[in-house]
Amino acid sequence: MTDNTARKLEADLPDLEAYWMPFTGNRYFKQHPRMISRAEGMYCYTHDGRKLLDAVAGLWCCNAGHCHPRIVEAIKAQAETLDYAMAFQLGHPRVFELANKLTGIAPEGLDYAFFVNSGSEAVDTALKMALAYHRIRGQGERTRLIGREKGYHGVGFGGISVGGISPNRKMFGAMLPGVDHLPHTHNLEHNAFSRGLPKWGAHLANELENIIALHDASTIAAVIVEPIAGSGGVILPPEGYLKRVREICDKHGILLIFDEVICGFGRAGAAFGATRFGVTPDLMTIAKGLTSGTVPMGGVLASKDVYDTFMTGPEGAIEFFHGYTYSGHPLAAAAGCATLDVYLGEGLFDRARAMEETFADALHSLKGEANVIDVRNFGLIGAVELESIPGKPTARAMSIFRECYDNGVIIRTTGDTLAFSPPLIIDKAQIGVVVDTVRAALRSQ
Repeated sequence: MTDNTARKLEADLPDLEAYWMPFTGNRYFKQHPRMISRAEGMYCYTHDGRKLLDAVAGLWCCNAGHCHPRIVEAIKAQAETLDYAMAFQLGHPRVFELANKLTGIAPEGLDYAFFVNSGSEAVDTALKMALAYHRIRGQGERTRLIGREKGYHGVGFGGISVGGISPNRKMFGAMLPGVDHLPHTHNLEHNAFSRGLPKWGAHLANELENIIALHDASTIAAVIVEPIAGSGGVILPPEGYLKRVREICDKHGILLIFDEVICGFGRAGAAFGATRFGVTPDLMTIAKGLTSGTVPMGGVLASKDVYDTFMTGPEGAIEFFHGYTYSGHPLAAAAGCATLDVYLGEGLFDRARAMEETFADALHSLKGEANVIDVRNFGLIGAVELESIPGKPTARAMSIFRECYDNGVIIRTTGDTLAFSPPLIIDKAQIGVVVDTVRAALRSQ
């Protein structure tokens, strides 16, 4: 690139100073900007025309690929017809259509959908549902919430309270009171380089009994876990772990919440992680893949028991004092309906399951590369964990991220783990490009 070309490209960029970027090293980025100007299918394109293979589906969300024409057309048509309808005391057809489509593919028993605008809002909504559920049933003393170490449940105060990622918590004070945490299940001594679910670790679910013994079941409202923990490092549940958590919750009258913001909508090789693992929660949070990342939207799927518990009191009275201005927004609902039609019409959930072994073979071929201490996979979720540089946590993974970007592949980092969650449309050749690019980056360090 000539100096004149570089200066022209820099001049084409907007002033970067005013935007405070989320989860980003702002000062570094504004000196070394990486700008995406358009996307299509498996690829993103930079402002200077470079083509990047997207191995993380935007941010775990563009499961149908970028700018799918059927989804784009649905959004355009909706914008021309109805831009907004008040969410309180009024409705519009699309949001009811989406609720029916969702409950039609949800695990049996999750029969109701409440819509929000993000995964963070979905989590806070589910926690409020759990607290209110027990209060309505005359058990208002059930106020304690149980999360899990390394769990990520968004960035609302409820989500970071039950979450277990230290940097997301440490600057923000005491959090919600009365929260405890299960231990995580990540153990390299027993489970390193497992293909699929680890064999060791189901017994860790029994730690929930110890927490219950400490606080007494009568004080506990809900347990929230990600079936597959994403931002905490792509941590897979040991075989039988989630079923044991379900059994303990049932035994003690505690609601179980699955946070499926990341692993829903085909990511786990089925409609939802709950579907694949054969465990149905009482409440399930969703977002990201719900609209394939096109329009912000999240939701909570609730059991009939939870919903019916709220449907009491005088006729016409508000049953749940909660919601958002943009709950069930018409554009988001239209995007969601079209996205579900694409998933089912193009068989993308089945495709993800069919590509699982190809994806696993490619990722596990990195075993033995320098500084690789673990490889994990399930469905179209994968992780390569790296040995940290002493005194410089996250630096090695970030270096790999930047080198892969420079060589045409977008990956994700969480700590010193490289994370992969490609669109469900990825093919074998593209998987090979991703892994070969990572391999080259590892060897260049």
